[in-house]
Amino acid sequence: MNFTVIDMNTWERRAYFEHYMNVTRCTFSMTANLNITKMLPVLRAKGFKLYPAFLYMVTKTVNAHREFRVCFNEAGELGYWEKMLPSFTFFHKDDNTFSGLWTDFSNDFGVFHQNYLDDMSKYGEVKGLFVKGNEPPNTINVSSIPWVSFTGFNLNVYTDGRYLLPITTCGKYFEQAGEILLPVSLQVHHAVCDGYHASIFINELQEMANHCEQWLLPDPAAS
Repeated sequence: MNFTVIDMNTWERRAYFEHYMNVTRCTFSMTANLNITKMLPVLRAKGFKLYPAFLYMVTKTVNAHREFRVCFNEAGELGYWEKMLPSFTFFHKDDNTFSGLWTDFSNDFGVFHQNYLDDMSKYGEVKGLFVKGNEPPNTINVSSIPWVSFTGFNLNVYTDGRYLLPITTCGKYFEQAGEILLPVSLQVHHAVCDGYHASIFINELQEMANHCEQWLLPDPAAS
């Protein structure tokens, strides 16, 4: 959980950060359809659900790029975490509420998937906004709205505008022209991310979906 403080005197993004933090403070969102035509049947064949796979893809992509890990620490210092963990929402069907849960991350999908299963087994029936407790500061927010195939999504965070980490939301996947598409919305702070970085995020998610066989486990029934 290492946090590296950014040296503003040598940071190549200083002018952009100062403008979008102090002059025109703003966030922006980008929504795109992720093509999961190839990935979805592979997940089903191997006994995996889409949501934990999506959490893995998002977190791995975030961890690959410093821009998505820049934030202020508890001391108010600007820097970036070495590694992020997913903090995600899940739904309670009996009363239509949701809870938030964080889980440890591993680049090995099998390890991460087991962490997810263990946490859901322990906390999946617990009610409340944050059910696990002791959430570390190096988490990113991920959620799902599986009831609608949205074409745009924007989350308004009414703070002092200093929340810099990305927020990712997926919607209900749908079929179009023989392909299965998953709406994905990414919200970032313009002080640390531009359209270029948001595009990298979406494109790398698509690459992971296209080559899911490279990171998914073998069929559990075969072991």
